[in-house]
Amino acid sequence: MKTPDVKLNTPSIKVEDPLNVNIKNAKKRIAVMSGKGGVGKTTISVNLALGLAKKGHRVGLLDADLTGPNVAKMLGLEGQRATMTNDGILPIVHIHGLQVFSMSFLMESSDTPVIWRGPLKMGAIKQFMNDVLWGEMDYLIVDLPPGTGDEALSVAQLLTEPSAIVVTTPQEVALLDSRKSINFARSLKMDLLGVVENMSGMACPHCGESIDLFGIGGGEKAAEEMDVKFLGRIPIDPEMVINGDSGSPAIDNDDSHSHKALETIVEKILGS
Repeated sequence: MKTPDVKLNTPSIKVEDPLNVNIKNAKKRIAVMSGKGGVGKTTISVNLALGLAKKGHRVGLLDADLTGPNVAKMLGLEGQRATMTNDGILPIVHIHGLQVFSMSFLMESSDTPVIWRGPLKMGAIKQFMNDVLWGEMDYLIVDLPPGTGDEALSVAQLLTEPSAIVVTTPQEVALLDSRKSINFARSLKMDLLGVVENMSGMACPHCGESIDLFGIGGGEKAAEEMDVKFLGRIPIDPEMVINGDSGSPAIDNDDSHSHKALETIVEKILGS
């Protein structure tokens, strides 16, 4: 197999455009969204995808954040390159059989910027869905960039019966944007699975007492006000940062303080 010289097309996307069977094989398609950057959306996407795979489900993880693809880094796959067959592009297979595809697998260097306008981004996402050989999946997790721009709109339009999870932090400025994401999902008839409140409080590493660094409960309150299921809260955990930077997500580390909170959220998704 050779490293593909992938040329991304720039077609205009229409809601009625048919998708290749590659992506239709997913039984449930979940877009992970956030109203603003820096709330830990990619961290949640990676841990949820890996958590589902650990339970024996066939899972694909698509990094749709084209200009800031961090999924590969958080899974320890940085530097991997996609390979092409006569039938299409192969995803990278991670532990527990998790299939992953990211823009970073096509880039010469992690330092290379992706300077694209909307039509090219939409064409790339459609090509990732059509040309990557995902195979049969129980769950497809799509990590979206922050906001409600081109990538989010493309994914919502292209996926059949899409679901959405909104990630927020407890501060009011993040909650304002998360409400926009909820309304975005509703306007595009996405099935809202719920809200995750990340960076919710912190246990002092010395005395163990709770510190409300960014507050606590804001995401739960917003979910209640907007009649959306609250999936759970994840505290600020220095180990989770270390796990992500080292390519070993917290949900695959039983000793992590965040492990139990992440497992609870995975169970709720399985029950949705």
